[in-house]
Amino acid sequence: MTTAEHSVDVAVPVRTAYDQWTQFEDFPKFMDGVESISQVSERRNHWVTKFAGVSREFDTEITEQIPDDRIAWKSVDGVSHAGVVTFHRLDDTHCRLMLQLDLQPDGFVEKAGEKLGVVGHQAKSDMENFKRFIEARGTATGSYRGTTEQPT
Repeated sequence: MTTAEHSVDVAVPVRTAYDQWTQFEDFPKFMDGVESISQVSERRNHWVTKFAGVSREFDTEITEQIPDDRIAWKSVDGVSHAGVVTFHRLDDTHCRLMLQLDLQPDGFVEKAGEKLGVVGHQAKSDMENFKRFIEARGTATGSYRGTTEQPT
């Protein structure tokens, strides 16, 4: 299992950053290798990715979603991965996003990439791309304010 963590400070209010992160269909605009994401239901998304020439399709499920605080997900088929991004208010116009991503490499290319730290580099790059994307816009492209609580 590979774990990648990265945080980034963003010059937008926490609500703006959170609202943008809920717009999964926009992920290809700032995540390299993500070809498309389709929202299948309120909690489920279908991903199409391509990294190092390897294409994958899989579904993820939102396991926890609390507005302006956190979004957690896990794969339900295909690629084995899970993640959480948390949102931290720094002041009225700045926030910090913290990402933790866990994934199980599958196949030779992914296992080689794991040894080279590719996942960590990609997570950092994607978070920096998100920062540039949302700061350039200044507003989110949409929002979803629903809550999904993790079962106790």
